[in-house]
Amino acid sequence: MDSITLIASVSMITAASSTCLGCVIPALAEGRAIVTGLTAIAQQPDAAATITRALFVGLAMIESIAIYCFVVSMILIFANPFWTYFASKAQGG
Repeated sequence: MDSITLIASVSMITAASSTCLGCVIPALAEGRAIVTGLTAIAQQPDAAATITRALFVGLAMIESIAIYCFVVSMILIFANPFWTYFASKAQGG
């Protein structure tokens, strides 16, 4: 297996793993955050506005993890700096 095929294979596997984990783990975290927020609102209805505001900020931060994983996957697939480097080395440059 030449170096370009190896880099392509590793990049695709890493991109797939990043996308899978970047979707599943934040989804589980968001579900747990919502359950905890709703439980807190049920116990303290007077603090619903404060809890809701904090919940939305937390959900936005959790969702940013999924977006970062997506960005890393897209970089690995479409703008991988390793492919350019190894392609130039394979061509004798």
